[in-house]
Amino acid sequence: MKFSLRILAVLTLMGSLHLQGQQVRTTDTISGTPLTVSMDAKIQKSLSDLQEKCELMEKAKDNAEYTPSTPRVVNNTPSRPLSRAEICKQNPRILGYKIQVAVVKSNAEANQVKANFRSRFPGIKVETDASLRPNYKILAGSYISRQSAASDLARIRSAFRSAVAVQYRVFCVEAK
Repeated sequence: MKFSLRILAVLTLMGSLHLQGQQVRTTDTISGTPLTVSMDAKIQKSLSDLQEKCELMEKAKDNAEYTPSTPRVVNNTPSRPLSRAEICKQNPRILGYKIQVAVVKSNAEANQVKANFRSRFPGIKVETDASLRPNYKILAGSYISRQSAASDLARIRSAFRSAVAVQYRVFCVEAK
C-alpha cells in the first residue's frame, strides 16, 4: 500500500511539472525546419520579442536606415600620474619587498631574534612568518622596491650578516 502511494505521488508530481510548460511550434530561422519545443510561456514570450527585434534590425539594414552605433570607449586612465594614495586605494596589498633578517628552527628562537632586532632597530617593524614550518622567517620593514629597501638593508647587514631583501606581499600604506 505504501509503495503504491509513493508511485502515485511521483506520477502526480511529474504530471504537474509537465503541465507548467507548453508546447511551442516554431520554424528554425536558419534552415526553416519546423521545431516543437516545450517551454514556459514567459520564456516563449521573451524569445518571440527578441526574434521581433532581430527582424526589425534586419529590415532597417536592408532599407539603409540602419547606422551601426560605434561602441563607446571609456578611458579610465587619468591624464596625470596617480598619487601614492590613489594607488593604495586601488590596491591595498601590493607585491613589494621585506628584509629577511634570519630563518630559524623554533618559535622561541624567532622571538629571541625579534627582540634582539627591536633593541637595535626600534624604528623598523619586525614580524615572524611561520608559513614554512618548522622554519620561521623573521621579516623587517615594508618596501615598494628593492632600491627603497637598500639603505635599511645596509644598516641591518651590519648586525645580521644573512639579511636579504625578498619579494613579499606588503600593505601599500606601510611601504616606504
